[in-house]
Amino acid sequence: MNAYGSPADDALRHHGDAEVRGAGSGLTDLAVNVRSGTPPAWLRERLAASLASLAAYPDSGPARRAVAERHGLAPDQVLLTAGAAEAFVLLARALPARRPVVVHPQFTEPEAALRDAGHRVERVLLRPEDGFGLDAGAVPPEADLVVVGNPTNPTSVLHPAAALARLARPGRTLVVDEAFVDAVPGERESLVPLLGQLPGRTVVLRSLTKTWGLAGLRVGYVLSDPQTVRTLAHQQPLWPVSAPALVAAQVCSTPDALEEAQAAARQFAADRDHLRKQLAQLHTAGLSEATPTPEGPFLLVGHPHAAALRDRLRALGFAVRRGDTFPGLGPEWFRMAVRDRATTDRFTAALHRALETLDTPHAPSGR
Repeated sequence: MNAYGSPADDALRHHGDAEVRGAGSGLTDLAVNVRSGTPPAWLRERLAASLASLAAYPDSGPARRAVAERHGLAPDQVLLTAGAAEAFVLLARALPARRPVVVHPQFTEPEAALRDAGHRVERVLLRPEDGFGLDAGAVPPEADLVVVGNPTNPTSVLHPAAALARLARPGRTLVVDEAFVDAVPGERESLVPLLGQLPGRTVVLRSLTKTWGLAGLRVGYVLSDPQTVRTLAHQQPLWPVSAPALVAAQVCSTPDALEEAQAAARQFAADRDHLRKQLAQLHTAGLSEATPTPEGPFLLVGHPHAAALRDRLRALGFAVRRGDTFPGLGPEWFRMAVRDRATTDRFTAALHRALETLDTPHAPSGR
């Protein structure tokens, strides 16, 4: 299904942190998809040590080389950015696009950045009845820039790399947002191994925010061909990434850090299974999962009265992320981050109480 977004749609700028901002210390945060207990102590120590060198201008060379080695690429295929969000802005400003398409539901910043750059954005809306799986045939052949998330926020769908590869074609820029792929064991279905092998231009975006708890530091990177990296870099100001952020990019690319990230990904998978088992006991209360096989560190859940449920959960001390600000979703959806089992048990107990207090009768969700 195709649809054009309205430039007046302020919902694109709503993010999970708004659900907990100013809420006080008593609210358990399941609205933001950042791994709890991060950044780890060793990373905080490295960041603290980097403050001694703040008098010097940042040198991105060591970090670029570390990231390149981590992915088996050349340094000139890496562009470090102030978070993945900056990369979306650079892409919107630097690359020509007569017919840009964003595959939704997904993270809304790519579309917002394209609109801000003056583009008229076309949406391809994946269908809940298909489990929000990717239909490459739904993307117009004339689209010359296509953006898709993998695994996709908020649906937790991990699209097969082969399906993503079918979106590549001469004259098209394919942008794959892999901000959460390091939370997938083995980084399965990443498009990085196919860089340089697909027709057209391929751009992969990564973020250190989610696994390492660095949302406040702002660090991510672009992986692509050298010419695309140079084109995007020309849109950046001088020294766009701070020295501490460069240190983070470098040390989070070491073998020890990658091993820790994979251990965290395996733990996410186990904790997600526990959460799903708990939620399955509530299906008769009208609750349903959006995705048959979720692979991200979060779940999208539907209920006919999700907005009322969110309010009741908030009163019980839990914040979840509303779903209706994502194009293609309505008020019957909300997203929750995967947490440890103890937190999940407390949350699902609160969810059970919230469901019991709903005044309106439960009904099938229609998915």
